[in-house]
Amino acid sequence: MDFLNEYHLAGLFIGICTFLIIGLFHPVVVKAEYYWGTKSWWIFLVLGIAGTIASLYVENILISSLLGVFAFSSFWTIKEVFEQEDRVKKGWFPKNPKRTYKF
Repeated sequence: MDFLNEYHLAGLFIGICTFLIIGLFHPVVVKAEYYWGTKSWWIFLVLGIAGTIASLYVENILISSLLGVFAFSSFWTIKEVFEQEDRVKKGWFPKNPKRTYKF
């Protein structure tokens, strides 16, 4: 971590990791809605709360920042799971043939 501070790369590192975390959540949203539907929202709520609590207890600013990004990406994913259901309704994403849909 001294390397990041010595060369003033901490912001760049946080930015890259933020990009990767957000990018990771897109396929997670698609898969969660495909297999579990909107019932999966509570998993992301638990992940968001856990990430928030963890970010408050970690002293390292880089790790704390990344945990905060993870936490709020988890909270945002709750909204995205419900929007993903609408995308499936519109035919933009495939329906899971093993699930029953309300629409």
